[in-house]
Amino acid sequence: MKLVVVSAGLSVPSSTRLLADRLAAAVGRQAEVELEVVELRDLAVEIAHNFTNGFPGRKLAAALEAVTEADGLIAVTPVFTASYSGLFKSFFDVLDKDALAGKPVLIAATGGTARHSLVLEHALRPMFAYLRAVVVPTGVYAASEDWGAEGLEGRVEQAAGELAALMQGLRRAVREEPEALPVVPFAEQLARLAAG
Repeated sequence: MKLVVVSAGLSVPSSTRLLADRLAAAVGRQAEVELEVVELRDLAVEIAHNFTNGFPGRKLAAALEAVTEADGLIAVTPVFTASYSGLFKSFFDVLDKDALAGKPVLIAATGGTARHSLVLEHALRPMFAYLRAVVVPTGVYAASEDWGAEGLEGRVEQAAGELAALMQGLRRAVREEPEALPVVPFAEQLARLAAG
């Protein structure tokens, strides 16, 4: 299975990338995945050019293709002005509108204070719901004080387990009966996938 991580961190080193790496490693411990990381910082100019000329550059085209072909996605952004970063939003704005339909997505964010933790529920989850992605129930937010503190690793493992189970379950369902995927409430799907 192919897992793609989209990291919108701007600094080097980046706490956003650090969280993305922890999430990807946790998924890798629970499922066999081929990992690809998309660093949006490296694509900023091509994303801007795509808006003005309508065509993605070579690196941006490869990143868009990787996200489209992924079996699962981890999307991590720093918090800017109580929401996702403009670069993060711009990348998903240039992505084809159907690219994430039915795709399992784990959302995560980093920020300087715990007061921004609701960015997951008020900004990221609605955006990915609009794109018709299947967002796992547990989002992961890491404030500055969370690094090395109790609780972060548990949230990382919980979210990674949900993403791995969903990726494996969807892959199994498509392999066994590609024409007959049932419409089942998401909570019921997770329960079935967890049961094996």
